[in-house]
Amino acid sequence: MKKVTSFTHLITGEGDRIAFTFSEIDETGMVISQNNKKNFVVANEEMLGHIDAIKKYIQKTFLDQ
Repeated sequence: MKKVTSFTHLITGEGDRIAFTFSEIDETGMVISQNNKKNFVVANEEMLGHIDAIKKYIQKTFLDQ
C-alpha cells in the first residue's frame, strides 16, 4: 500500500504543480520505503477549483483578520 505523507502546491512556469511524498507499507504494516517523492502539473479543471478553494479558505481564515 502507498500512503501520502505530505504534499504542497507550487506555481511554476508550467502551471500549478503538486509535489508530494509517500511511504510504501506492506500487508503486515512494515514500512518498505519512506520519503518517496513525485510531482505533477495539474491539468484537471476540477482539481484547479479545489486548489482555489483551499487558497480562499486560507486567506479568509488566517489572513483576513
